Amino acid sequence: MASRLLWASRAASYLRISPFHRGFSSVVKDLKYADTHEWAKIDGTSATIGITDHAQDHLGDVVYVELPAVGVAVEQGKCFGAVESVKATSDINSPVSGEVVEVNTDLDGSPGLVNGSPYDKGWIMKVQMKNPDDVEGIVRLRV
Repeated sequence: MASRLLWASRAASYLRISPFHRGFSSVVKDLKYADTHEWAKIDGTSATIGITDHAQDHLGDVVYVELPAVGVAVEQGKCFGAVESVKATSDINSPVSGEVVEVNTDLDGSPGLVNGSPYDKGWIMKVQMKNPDDVEGIVRLRV
């Protein structure tokens, strides 16, 4: 057993496989990741926000997403909504501060988009950032 793990570790090194690809969750380039498992795609002074593949995987089948109202102010590190699954309910924290300019209303009828496409169709909200320097507090993983 130990020899298999050693072989897999060496093979990954030789093949230059990122450790993020060895797990069950995926990491997408050019996104910033909060330590509370939210991601942000930064485009100038706006940010699209969602939860990570790792978070949705641990939650299980998502059955409801509590979306913020458009025009509401969100603060970095503070709760703005929740994701409810068959296993648990989890708060969603904003990785940036600003004003909500758009929410993904597709999640009202199809909350499972968070499971099936967390980085594309399962995004949660778009924020006009109050302070673009907020992104410095978020991790950018190298893939």
